[in-house]
Amino acid sequence: MTTTDFRDRLYELYRPPSDHFTFVDVPDMQFAVIDGDGNPEGEVFAKAIKWLFTTIYPIKQDAKKRMGKRFAEPPLECLWWADDMSDLILRNKDKLKWRLMIVLPHWTDDALFEQGVETAVGRLGEKPTTLRREVMKEGRSVQILHKGPYEELEEINTKLYQDFLPEHDLKPNGFHHQIYLDDPTRTASQKRKTIIRQPVI
Repeated sequence: MTTTDFRDRLYELYRPPSDHFTFVDVPDMQFAVIDGDGNPEGEVFAKAIKWLFTTIYPIKQDAKKRMGKRFAEPPLECLWWADDMSDLILRNKDKLKWRLMIVLPHWTDDALFEQGVETAVGRLGEKPTTLRREVMKEGRSVQILHKGPYEELEEINTKLYQDFLPEHDLKPNGFHHQIYLDDPTRTASQKRKTIIRQPVI
């Protein structure tokens, strides 16, 4: 049996330094995704997270049974954007739009994914209209690891978009990307680890 742990296999993608911004070339990767908008502390956001993990779990089980493969459960990720960039930087939560994601092994096919969705539907009811499997293309990106409460992300976003990118003559080339390495329901806010990533040109 082979083990695919994405945080080991793609080390530089999931373990950036926390004291400075670094560049990384992100390969094309496929994800289970759900789109939404509004406050991430609301019920819609929480339900979307539950749907993703409920869909992923049977994929893990079926992959082990049918393919002799297993993979460590990847972290939750989210793309963020807003009609006004300042709302994103300042984290005006009610004006945010989001795409929740969990990375899938490269060998996940339509049949495997749809089986996971069917299992989730059996447990949670009607399928969210935006739940799907999608390949993300980010390419050259800037990223950093933040350790601490989510409320502190505003300061990092300000440094990224108002200082680092202009100083290096760079522009955003895609959505603001956050990767949550901890479960916030089980991790004290001061100990949370969040990767901030921004594709650039």
